[in-house]
Amino acid sequence: MGYTIAQKIIKNHLLSGEMVTGTDIGLRIDQTLTQDATGTMAYLEFEAMGVPRVKTEKSVAYIDHNTLQTGFENADDHRFIQTVCKKHGIYFSRPGNGICHQVHLERFGKPGKTLIGSDSHTPTGGGIGMLAMGAGGLDVAVAMGGGAYYITMPKMVRVNLTGKLRPWVSAKDVILEVLRIMSVKGGVGKIIEYGGEGVKTLTVPERATITNMGAELGATTSIFPSDEITREFLKAQGREEDYTELSSDPDAVYDEVIDIDLSALKPMAACPHSPDNVKTIEDLAGGKIDQVCIGSCTNSSYLDLMRVAAILKGKTVHPDVSLAIAPGSKQVYNMLALNGALGDLIAAGARILECACGPCIGMGQSPNSKGISLRTFNRNFEGRSGTADGQIYLVSPETAAASAITGVFTDPTTLGEEVKIELPEKFLINDNMVTPPASEEDMDKVEVLRGPNIKPFPTTKPMEDTINASCALKVGDNITTDHIMPAGAKILPLRSNIPAISNYCFTVCDKDFPERAKMLGSSVIVGGANYGQGSSREHAALAPLYLGVKAVLVKSFARIHRSNLINAGILPLTFVNESDYDKISLGDELVLPDVKKIILEGGDVVVENVTTGEKIMAKCELTGRTRDIILAGGLLNYTKENS
Repeated sequence: MGYTIAQKIIKNHLLSGEMVTGTDIGLRIDQTLTQDATGTMAYLEFEAMGVPRVKTEKSVAYIDHNTLQTGFENADDHRFIQTVCKKHGIYFSRPGNGICHQVHLERFGKPGKTLIGSDSHTPTGGGIGMLAMGAGGLDVAVAMGGGAYYITMPKMVRVNLTGKLRPWVSAKDVILEVLRIMSVKGGVGKIIEYGGEGVKTLTVPERATITNMGAELGATTSIFPSDEITREFLKAQGREEDYTELSSDPDAVYDEVIDIDLSALKPMAACPHSPDNVKTIEDLAGGKIDQVCIGSCTNSSYLDLMRVAAILKGKTVHPDVSLAIAPGSKQVYNMLALNGALGDLIAAGARILECACGPCIGMGQSPNSKGISLRTFNRNFEGRSGTADGQIYLVSPETAAASAITGVFTDPTTLGEEVKIELPEKFLINDNMVTPPASEEDMDKVEVLRGPNIKPFPTTKPMEDTINASCALKVGDNITTDHIMPAGAKILPLRSNIPAISNYCFTVCDKDFPERAKMLGSSVIVGGANYGQGSSREHAALAPLYLGVKAVLVKSFARIHRSNLINAGILPLTFVNESDYDKISLGDELVLPDVKKIILEGGDVVVENVTTGEKIMAKCELTGRTRDIILAGGLLNYTKENS
């Protein structure tokens, strides 16, 4: 039996376990990346491990999230990250150099390598044939220290692409179709691998758009073959030596196969408030819009923005629409400036933003009240834009540009003859905004600079014999990390200050939760299916930890968030019978008797509802290693004990 692409990479990086679906495996990690919203905590954790210098082939820290500097906090965090990088062997991508995933694809990604990043859209690297996965900051810190990254061996899904995209239909429409088919939880426990003759019609930036937004499927990652198209992209980036051919074996076996005819696709949109709520633009055509935002790690490549510039050239943005455009990297921005496309965007009335995440994480450009905003981004969760009642639609750059001109939802296939945009034979290469680390001889001379907003990682304790706690919060299905720990310009600067940021925990759902949790001292959160989908932000586990949450009991978890809970020492429980969800109410007093013994020996956890007298059974599916992490009180304690 042959191997899939992902299985080949896993086999070459396997440090522990066997490639048996559903079992734990440990992988050697070649590269890591962080961004500044998660990086400060990751580097505090790395420092706590006591490893003097990173042991990966390449680790890069990017400044792309917290670039709106309205106070000292973000600037202090950037300075801290820069000095930590210099001291410990990490490359530092300065503010303005671009979004981590776009820059990493351009300058550092290598086919066949493993990459984890403290950002859930790290699978962008799958567009170049990497096994690239989002992870919590502590997992990234451990990998930088030379430790393995542990995942559950995923199932393999092949998305078989045939045909060729019609004019004005784009890669964004491909991933929206996959989301329509699979849903936001359909990829859990799976790697999505793209194959078929249609793959040859897609450029690397187009492939990266598809793998980037594969994060919204809940998948472990997504990956494309590394072929001649990959080679040409790397050659244009001056990195042809990084090319490795990668393809699946003809007799590779997949757990699931999905067929998509590219030639049959139409322009689409993910409607509020979920990336899998997909309709065609044809169905939405004519509806008034208020704002258009183009960019993010999904759609800010040279190819994307050249197409946008071609549509906007000689035209004017509709007077009722605000159009904002953020290039994904300095490379893209500079090339647009030199070839005149940037002038076309400005002349049309676009507001040009810096090369950063910006509006995607609510960091500026929030729409008006109840505003209809078309965005080329990857998430449209309620409130994520910074406007509580904003109506966010996820669309392709072509749809976004066409609609910005008309002021209504506009199908770009009505624009007439397609403008052909080709990738350059050679990209403009200038890495002057990437600062290398100090040499091993000079690293001890580097002083790490810490601002007053930087607080230590919350301390944890080994697991208690019995947990006595109250239900401090009860929520429904598809709770996202944006619900648990909101982003936005007011909150993101507090990412390095867990005591301060915890005051915003779950306030989207219940404004009284932080104070209630503090008052209770020890509590449990109860939730529905797909709990914790979305961002990899470990703050969604660290803030509840700080507030005294001992366990989270839900119908099902999203992968990264469950890992982050375990890393924080919070017990992840799922209902044996989902109907028992109705047997717990807000404020109920709960007891988990002999829970430490049960976790140690294996078996279902008993949850006694003292308020009602009900007994509820919960599963706690832990492996030997994750069991030991929970018993130790979290990954940091476990790592110290076993180092």
